[in-house]
Amino acid sequence: MTTTLVTMPQLGETVTEGTIVRWYKQPGDGVAVDETLFDVSTDKVDAEVPSAVEGVLREIRVGDGEVAPVGTLLGLITTTADEPVTFAEPGPDTGSHAGPTPEPVVAPRDERRRTAGRAAPVTGARAVLSPVVRSLLAEHGLDAAAVSGSGRDGRITRADVLAAAARGAAPTTPLATPAPAPEQGPNDEVLPFTAVRRATADNLARSVVTAAHALVVMEVDYTNVDASRRHTGLTYLPYVSRAVVDGIAAFPHVNASVGGDHLVVHHDVNLGFAVDIAREALLVPVLHDASSLRLRQLGAAVADLAERARRGRLRADELGGATFTVTGVGSYGTVSTGPIINPPQVAIVAVDGVKMRPTAVPLPDGGWGMAVHPLGNLSLTFDHRAFDGAYAAAFLAHVRDRLETRDWSAEH
Repeated sequence: MTTTLVTMPQLGETVTEGTIVRWYKQPGDGVAVDETLFDVSTDKVDAEVPSAVEGVLREIRVGDGEVAPVGTLLGLITTTADEPVTFAEPGPDTGSHAGPTPEPVVAPRDERRRTAGRAAPVTGARAVLSPVVRSLLAEHGLDAAAVSGSGRDGRITRADVLAAAARGAAPTTPLATPAPAPEQGPNDEVLPFTAVRRATADNLARSVVTAAHALVVMEVDYTNVDASRRHTGLTYLPYVSRAVVDGIAAFPHVNASVGGDHLVVHHDVNLGFAVDIAREALLVPVLHDASSLRLRQLGAAVADLAERARRGRLRADELGGATFTVTGVGSYGTVSTGPIINPPQVAIVAVDGVKMRPTAVPLPDGGWGMAVHPLGNLSLTFDHRAFDGAYAAAFLAHVRDRLETRDWSAEH
């Protein structure tokens, strides 16, 4: 006989809390393995959390509409309905449990709306506040009643507190300086930020303030890649990703994080891929241990991640742990892109558009001639705190050279 602890799952490496939207089971109800127990919502994603075990739900500790930190005990499941409940109380953020934890099925925040079983909105001083939000309110000297919540059912989120502090507090950093209120004409439309847009804005604004952004751009001749693509049918993104993995092996400091006054170099290559969700949100699913995959495997894995991200079927572990990010915007015909680093990473590569253009080519007699080749730019944004421009340029040149000279037929 076993008591299984149901705890708040970790849904992304920057997520610290979640809101219980709806319990599908009540105390005394039987549950099966992989049967949905409850829905949870965060600033970034919604998720259906299944049961890890078969048994009976004996107790619910955090009810519908309540906010809880990651690792908080939410409920208890026992093997039978009449056995004694025995367990050790977990602490917040530990994620401890008495049984295996299944992966929640994750959907982009604001993509899916549920109405059944949703608690009535609670705002202001009566709102259930997470420890993170309480700490921020105290730090900025703000009253919860004066902060408008944009989270599920009007809950106050971290981004809401930061926005309120920026509007009302004296500027202490560039991030906290309020912008002038824009003038609104009679034909203007005001579109409030969604929770995912607020979270994205907060994360990237912090990146710009914290990291020393610098940009290197190089032109790539994709003639060699195109010869391979005729056999594989892959896009340019898997080829660039494979070349990036090779480049990281030669220049490991680009696959790192800045920690105070030191650099944490990651020897596992976990590639994040920016995926646009209906042009309303951006998710970065993660392909773990990308260096173990050959070209076709990598291409299939990237396509699968992107497709499941758009359908809201990512697992929780596929939203966190990225050590380097690749973003592909070339389908729109971009020429040169300067992406923002996704913290705590120190570098990101953008794959720009590839077009047939005239270029100088060497001739057998040692001279030069003109030819039309598929050309496109690769853009590397890097954190200058982590390494210098020469290191960044050498890494990007290595990636370019691999794309232009590697025998890709060996990976078909």
